[in-house]
Amino acid sequence: MSELTHRRILRVAIPVVLSNATVPILGAVDTGVVGQMGAAAPIAAVGAGAIILSSVYWIFGFLRMGTTGLAAQALGASDRAELVALLSRALLIAGVAGAGLIALQWAIFAAAFRLAPTTAEVEGLARSYMTIRIWSAPAAIAIYGLTGWLIAQERTGAVLIVQLAMNGANILLDLWFVLGLGWGVQGVAVATFLAEWSGLALALWFVRDGFADGLWRDRAQVFDGARLRRMVAVNTDILIRSVLLQITFASFLLMGGLFGTVALAANQVLLQFLYITSYALDGFAFAVEALVGRYFGAGNRQRLRRAVMMCAGWGVGTVTVLALGFAVFGGRIVDVMATAPEVRQAARIYLPWMVLAPLIGVAAWILDGVFIGATRTRDMRNMMVLSFGAYLVALLALVPVLGNHGLWAALMMSFLTRGVTLAAKYPALERAATAGGPAPRTPRST
Repeated sequence: MSELTHRRILRVAIPVVLSNATVPILGAVDTGVVGQMGAAAPIAAVGAGAIILSSVYWIFGFLRMGTTGLAAQALGASDRAELVALLSRALLIAGVAGAGLIALQWAIFAAAFRLAPTTAEVEGLARSYMTIRIWSAPAAIAIYGLTGWLIAQERTGAVLIVQLAMNGANILLDLWFVLGLGWGVQGVAVATFLAEWSGLALALWFVRDGFADGLWRDRAQVFDGARLRRMVAVNTDILIRSVLLQITFASFLLMGGLFGTVALAANQVLLQFLYITSYALDGFAFAVEALVGRYFGAGNRQRLRRAVMMCAGWGVGTVTVLALGFAVFGGRIVDVMATAPEVRQAARIYLPWMVLAPLIGVAAWILDGVFIGATRTRDMRNMMVLSFGAYLVALLALVPVLGNHGLWAALMMSFLTRGVTLAAKYPALERAATAGGPAPRTPRST
């Protein structure tokens, strides 16, 4: 097992941060190329279609996190058969899920536009976009699983290459199909369709070692009942946790509208600071997932604790720099993102929350990675339920008194509660590692 060093942590973390940085670039290019068509409807259609499909695909994001924790533990336990079986299971889940989405596409689109109605023109263009892009659903979902498998082995350099290649191909095809061939909204969809399938092909090439010895075809291992039940339990817990987190942010955005359009716009601008923080911390969260999973699977409590402390140290250092940066340059960042004077002024009023947010949230971000690596997903789910409850109580108590400041305080309360409660559960995680394997599932009655 490789020596645990800061260099090793950075080797895992830095490619993830760079990979995250490519995501907003692709969105900007998608918007920019259809913006050259000289009408608002194509821009709105691509935006609406992308949000709908991203939200649907996000449901299967548990496959990335669950695969990382389980694969890292199999690696730590030197269980090659299970490591390879996880790869097969992830691909099977992606294939079935993707085929299901393709079969149900008309119902999904109808439900989406019933929840968020728009003009007939925008809906028609968005449907033409989604009808093309939905055919890459199996590839998009499979990439979640393959990414998790690679992260478990600390091969984030490969993840970065896949992301760069996929987004780079998408951008070039966008320019060719839309500006060169004049395919419009359909051109953006075809570009994404081809990019996602090519990204899957490249990711499969990077995991080719998993298919080298034929273990991936071992039906008894791949469909082992106990292993499948554990995988389902882990992924279900992660899904519930992620849904509650998504509801928290969605309700935060919607409630901002209670204080007027300006406050809503200011909150949207300031949320970008949180996204920047998340992108920066993801690298160390992914690193701790892989390392904790490996040492948890090996039953090495000392190395597990050292990995947590080292990654947490990098996380604290990162958020300290971000908080200082937001304090000094936050006003200028706001000015770049918003031109309306009233939005700029409102964003500055609430900017101090963005200085506090990285410092308050760092424990939750890093400990999420710790618990994913150890597959202590029931604890993750339960602590998310508690933090969501704390958020709701804070909303009821603070918003009527403090207005939009109360809304931000409630969001910070959810971060703080999640970090504190996960920290309280951490000693039990360490004890389970000493026992040499995943903790048993607690009875439903407890």
